[in-house]
Amino acid sequence: MIGLFELIFPAVFLIVVILSSALKVVREYERAVVFRLGRLIGAKGPGLIILVPIIDKMVKIDLRTVTMDVPPQEIITMDNVPIKVDAVVYFRVIDPVKAVTEVMNYSYATSQLSQTTLRSVLGQVELDDVLAKREEINKRLQEIIDEETDPWGIKVTTVEVKAVELPEGMKRAMAKQAEAERERRAKIISAEGEFQAAEKLLQAAKKIAEEPIALQLRYLQTLTEVAAEKNSTTLFPVPIDLFEPFLKKDNR
Repeated sequence: MIGLFELIFPAVFLIVVILSSALKVVREYERAVVFRLGRLIGAKGPGLIILVPIIDKMVKIDLRTVTMDVPPQEIITMDNVPIKVDAVVYFRVIDPVKAVTEVMNYSYATSQLSQTTLRSVLGQVELDDVLAKREEINKRLQEIIDEETDPWGIKVTTVEVKAVELPEGMKRAMAKQAEAERERRAKIISAEGEFQAAEKLLQAAKKIAEEPIALQLRYLQTLTEVAAEKNSTTLFPVPIDLFEPFLKKDNR
């Protein structure tokens, strides 16, 4: 009995080892790229797959979207301003076979390509465009990186420039420029206000010239407003034209 057990146990153990190496479970978001004696068989999964022990080898590839930070890059813009820029790249594997056979370590390769592309693209634009045309730059970066990584079976969905770090001297210069711009706008608004006020005064003068009695009414209204103030003495000039109607009446 003991001898039979000693014979069966190694056989059962061997079967378990073979089954464990032959049966593999691939998750829904994964694919298994299988090689048989070095030859590509193809991508399998998801679910349960069977491999030939010792002969078959597999490489699992994750198909989920990867969020990759691009380290800060020191860049000199087209107008010779040194800046430091970092970004984030979103990509995923759409062809697991190419991701394994066409490039070694597709994630590292995509990271290096993103860094060089970021330096190349931002080096061809001026600082004002880097700050103001962020969406256009992001789209251009995405198109270039996506085109370069397409032979690797990778789809770059989004590229976003996160932050642009400027030298302190440039920050002070831009602050002075912004302050000068605000002062310029304030002076323009003040001048426009004076111009509009002058136009209104001119219209009022023309209206009073058409009806001289309006000047007298305006005079009396001003006198009433001054009298409303708590003043002990009020000096107010009286135009002679105010008494002209009464003088004409006496002469009659």
